[in-house]
Amino acid sequence: MDVTVNGVPREVLEGTTLQQLLSELHITPTRVACEVNLKIVKRAHYPELRLAEGDAVEIVQMVAGG
Repeated sequence: MDVTVNGVPREVLEGTTLQQLLSELHITPTRVACEVNLKIVKRAHYPELRLAEGDAVEIVQMVAGG
């Protein structure tokens, strides 16, 4: 199934959750904010939100600096 992650096409298995996608990308869920189809997803929903064909996922990592 095809989705777009931060503007880049990516193939994932059907039924993949947002949590699984982050795991595949080696991203720690507590350090990012995610949006699916222009809607912010609460972190508590990452394990249950199943991605669908054509979904657009935006992942923003928190960065500290000065």
